Amino acid sequence: MEDLSVYYQMVEESIALLGVNPATVRTEKPGQWSLQKGSAPVWVDVFWMENNNCGYIQVMSPIIEVPQNNTLAFYEELLRTNHNLFGVGFTQYDKWIYIKGIREVDNLQKEEVTAMLNRVGVYADDYDDLFKQKYQATSFRKSDI
Repeated sequence: MEDLSVYYQMVEESIALLGVNPATVRTEKPGQWSLQKGSAPVWVDVFWMENNNCGYIQVMSPIIEVPQNNTLAFYEELLRTNHNLFGVGFTQYDKWIYIKGIREVDNLQKEEVTAMLNRVGVYADDYDDLFKQKYQATSFRKSDI
């Protein structure tokens, strides 16, 4: 396993550029941070995958629970919206929709980390409210973890 501490530092520097003290948003697990952009939580993970022999950075935000009604229209809108997003996309895990960006840490630059944080945060803060209102869906709460 590669030492990922240089990437942890890069993430912390990017978080600081957002005006947030990285120490206040670290989780208990090394390589994880939990921020807030408006109404949207933004999670950052730097991790190693043994089976790929590679490190990754993932920035994601839970948007809403998959709505019970108008599900087909909802998924069609997500797919159409994905076409207009840059460097991230909507994804589903269990019953939740997320905006997620992920890449290998090889050749990662601090500017890319900052861009990922900004991109996921802005899109998440915009789309969580829009989809919640449009589809009467449940937004994410910390108790949903």
